[in-house]
Amino acid sequence: MPRILIADLKQETATFNPAPTTYDCFRIYRGAELVEAFEGSDTEIAGALDVFAEQGDIEIVPTMAADSVSGGAIPTADLDRLIDELVDSIRPHAGVEAAYICMHGAMAGETEPDPEGTALTRIREVLGEIPIVVSLDLHAILTDKMMQAADILVPYHTYPHIDMFSTGQRAAHNLLALMAGSVRPTMVKVPIPMIVRGDELITATGRFGDAIKICQQLEASEAGLAAGVIIGNAFTDVPDLQSYALVTLNDDEPAAFREATAIAQFMWDNRTLFQADLMSLDDAIEQAKTGTGLAVFSDGADATASGAAGDSNAILKGLLAADFSAPALLPIVDAAAVDAALAAGVGATLTVQLGGSLDSGRFSPVELTAQVKSLHDGNFSYENGMQANAGAVAVLRCGSIDIQVSQRSIYVVGRRAFTSHGLDPRDYELVVVKSPNGFRTHYEEIASQIMAVDVPGSTSANLHSLPYEKCVRPVFPLDDDVQPGFIATG
Repeated sequence: MPRILIADLKQETATFNPAPTTYDCFRIYRGAELVEAFEGSDTEIAGALDVFAEQGDIEIVPTMAADSVSGGAIPTADLDRLIDELVDSIRPHAGVEAAYICMHGAMAGETEPDPEGTALTRIREVLGEIPIVVSLDLHAILTDKMMQAADILVPYHTYPHIDMFSTGQRAAHNLLALMAGSVRPTMVKVPIPMIVRGDELITATGRFGDAIKICQQLEASEAGLAAGVIIGNAFTDVPDLQSYALVTLNDDEPAAFREATAIAQFMWDNRTLFQADLMSLDDAIEQAKTGTGLAVFSDGADATASGAAGDSNAILKGLLAADFSAPALLPIVDAAAVDAALAAGVGATLTVQLGGSLDSGRFSPVELTAQVKSLHDGNFSYENGMQANAGAVAVLRCGSIDIQVSQRSIYVVGRRAFTSHGLDPRDYELVVVKSPNGFRTHYEEIASQIMAVDVPGSTSANLHSLPYEKCVRPVFPLDDDVQPGFIATG
C-alpha cells in the first residue's frame, strides 16, 4: 500500500510589525494529532485527506503541523527549532512514496528571508526524488528554492479565501497523478514587478478574478496541472517580494512559459487598478454617524490577518474624539489591560491605558475609564473549524463602545471572533474588523456599508507609508518607470 506523508508549516509574516512571532505562538500537532485536528475542517489538509480516502489503498503518514496567527518576523532560534522539528518528524519516514506539504508561503525569519524554501529543500534532501506537491496561499512569496524543491506548487484561487478545501483537493489529485507516473510537470514562473492591494483583488468581483479564470481554464485543459497568480503578502519585505504568474503543464515548458507570460501581461496591463481606495477616519466616522444599519470599518492597517500586532487604538481614539454615541464594537490586543480587568472582576469600573502595547512606535496608549462587561478564556473555533487561542479576553464598555481586549493576537475576520465572547456584530451600528478583505465573506450579508479606513499600521494598504528596504526594486507602485522583464504594452 503506497504511503503519503503529510506535513504543515504556516505563518504569514509582516516584517513591519516589531512584535516577533515566537515558537510558543505556534499551534503544533504531531503524528495522529494532525489528522484528528484537521479532518472535517475547511482546510487544505482536510481536502487532501478526503481525496486520499476516496482512493482506499493509501496509507497516510502524518508528521507535524505548525501554524501561527500572522505576525512579526520569527526569531532565528525559534525558526531553526520549528524547521528542525518539522524535518526531524519527517526523517523516520524517509521511505514513503510521496509527500503533500501544506504551507502559506509568506513566512519570514529575522535573519532567514525564505523559511519555506529552506524547509522544503531540507525535506527534499530527506525524502529523495519522490513526488512532492505543496499547496500555497496566493499571498505567498514565490522563491526559486520553493520551485526547485517541489514538483508542483498549487496556489489558492480565491480572495477572500474560500477555496482552502478545494485547493487541498487539487494538490492531492496532482500528487496522485505524479505517483501514477501519468504526468511530467513543467513548472514556470514569470515575475511581475508590482505589489498589489485593493478591492479589484476580490476575485468574485474584481479584475484579478479575470486573471484567475484564465488560470482555472488552464488547469481544466488537457495539459493543465496547476496555475495561479501569486501576489505575495505586501508586508513581507524580503528580496523576492513581488507578484508572479505560475503555470504548471504536463511536459510542455514552452507552452507553460507562454501562458504564464500572457497572465503576467494581463496583470501588468491592469496594475493601476490593483491599489487600495481608502477613506479618511474622519470621513468614515461621519458616514457611520449619518448612515443607517451596520457600518463595518476595515482596519487593514492593523490587520492581524495580514501580520499586524492588533494593538492599534487609532480608530478608538477617533471615535472618542468624535463623541461617537451609537453602539460600536472593536477589538484590540493588550495583555496588561486584560490583566487589570481580570484583577478588577466583572462589573467593576477601572481606568486603563489601552493600545500601543506591542507596536509602540506607531501607537501610544489612550487612557480611558470603562466597565468590565465580561471575561473569557479566549479559546474558541474559527469558522473553518480550527481552534483559536486569544489568551484571556476582557470585554470593556466605555460609553457606547464595547472593546474586546485579548491577551494574544487572533484573526478578527469572521464573526466568531466576537460571538464566541458574547458579542454579536448585528447588535451594533459600527464594527471594526482587523482584516483588509477576508471579512467580507462573513459581513456583507449583514452590513449596510463597508469602509476601508486610512489609519496608520504595519499592514497599511497605503504602501508609500511603509519603510520597504528589501523587496524587488524597482517595483510598482513604489517606483516610477518600472519595466517588466516580459514585453509590456501597458
